[in-house]
Amino acid sequence: GESGTGKELIARVIARLYNSEAPYVAVNVAGLDDNMFSDTLFGHLKGAFTGADADRRGMIEQAGDGVLFLDEIGDLAPGSQVKLLRLLQEGEYFPLGSDRPKRSRAKILVATNRDLEQLQLAGEFRKDLYYRLKTHQVQLPPLRERQDDIPLLLNHFLQLSAAELGKKVPTPPPELAVLLTTYHFPGNVRELAGMVYDAVSCHQGAKLSMESFKQAINANKPLQGLAQNEDGATAQLSFHAKLPTLVQAADLLVVEAMQRAQNNQGIAADMLGISRPALSKRLKKMREAGLGTL
Repeated sequence: GESGTGKELIARVIARLYNSEAPYVAVNVAGLDDNMFSDTLFGHLKGAFTGADADRRGMIEQAGDGVLFLDEIGDLAPGSQVKLLRLLQEGEYFPLGSDRPKRSRAKILVATNRDLEQLQLAGEFRKDLYYRLKTHQVQLPPLRERQDDIPLLLNHFLQLSAAELGKKVPTPPPELAVLLTTYHFPGNVRELAGMVYDAVSCHQGAKLSMESFKQAINANKPLQGLAQNEDGATAQLSFHAKLPTLVQAADLLVVEAMQRAQNNQGIAADMLGISRPALSKRLKKMREAGLGTL
């Protein structure tokens, strides 16, 4: 899944469901060279290298009968990929400085925000390791594809932020959730959490202000007015063989904005980059022309 979708959170849930009493050990492998990877996961014996003045238990041993979570697995160095593959296939590993293998009892979960299939086709990720990891796969969709989650996440982060800041949980205006569903959230759930924390930290009074949310969304305003691919990247608008007139195209944009804003004129006007009175005037003309029930 993309960055910020909650991959580690899902890993924690899986680990808890597997065995809530067993250890859960998380390691971000991005940036670890082969020696650091081996030392971090497998540990070492005293004297294995300069400075190794005592035995060190690796993360696998620390995980015991629990779960070892390896994040950013798509950035794992080629040499380390070989060692991980052996660990997965044979269930054993060698601490640095030891010629005797140890058995691993831990279940292993991995996560990545990169396309492992494309990486292995490009020769940047071992094909055998890729298919070994692909045995059980969970794809976390980006937040823009699960907009029904936004009201639930909004309330959740309001409670978390208020508790952390020692404040009473503020009441969000009903149109806030609607506003958030019009945004493409390139940072996914992590971005929403940051938005909410910022708003709560500045909050005074009973009802939560929408101003900080609008400012965050308007920071990406140039992207908001353009069609976007599923990954949030800007795409070209496409038309049928017969082009609509400028008036027709404008009416279609108004209809689309009103649908996305769930008929909230203020939010729709912001999306279109016009004032609310200008939108109201255009909607009145469209109604008079018999263009729907806007």
